[in-house]
Amino acid sequence: MRRQIIKIDEAKCNGCGLCVPQCAEGAIAIVNGKAKLVRDSYCDGLGACLGHCPEAAITIEEREADGFDEARVAQLRSSKHWPPLGRAPLLRLVEKPAPEDCDSGGCPGSRAMALGSPPTQEDARAERELPSQLRQWPIQMHLVSPLAPQFREQHVVLAADCAAYAYADFHRRFISGHALAIACPKLDEGQDLYVEKLAALIDQAAIISLTVVIMEVPCCMGLLRLAQEAVVLAKRKLPIHTVTIGVRGDIVKESVWAPAG
Repeated sequence: MRRQIIKIDEAKCNGCGLCVPQCAEGAIAIVNGKAKLVRDSYCDGLGACLGHCPEAAITIEEREADGFDEARVAQLRSSKHWPPLGRAPLLRLVEKPAPEDCDSGGCPGSRAMALGSPPTQEDARAERELPSQLRQWPIQMHLVSPLAPQFREQHVVLAADCAAYAYADFHRRFISGHALAIACPKLDEGQDLYVEKLAALIDQAAIISLTVVIMEVPCCMGLLRLAQEAVVLAKRKLPIHTVTIGVRGDIVKESVWAPAG
């Protein structure tokens, strides 16, 4: 059908994200540092977001588009994980690699950046604080770019959100010397995109290894299944080292999965 719908000028958009919370339907997300229309059917075409863009990058146009799906939007709004800020499950990965400095433009909260070398244990003892081993940002799967240089030819850990809170030695055991991505297989939407990103990490970023850290709760197995799907989808084949953390904070199981053939 032909109707009015928003149009976002990427050349003008600076990725500030001010338009995202103004869209009550969740039709806009920040992807690769730019505002994107997630789905035509999520946009009612009324343009409530227009006045909140400091760069005047959003306008209304009339074109062929799917009709506004009010029932689906209402269903999403009643879900536990609303609003879906910064999420765009239908968008595909860009082929252009991210610039090496990864800190020009875009929303500061989702901008990729290298955090530098972590302090030494000696420095930490002097300050009476444990050093963070985190080497890159962002870490949430919806926000990370598999083409960011921080993932290139690195050992990668994909961890359930809860794992770092449950396992006290998480930084030393799982982050030191690794690039990190986190996700929740129970609450996160758009998990098909996770499979694509993980496959891109394997093929395009040429990661060295993949470790999946999950909790012992049943829903956490979904994260391992996503990683397995990605390995099957990818051209390169990697084994997956899985570490299961108990709710009491201990490691209850370690295993290795490899694709058939």
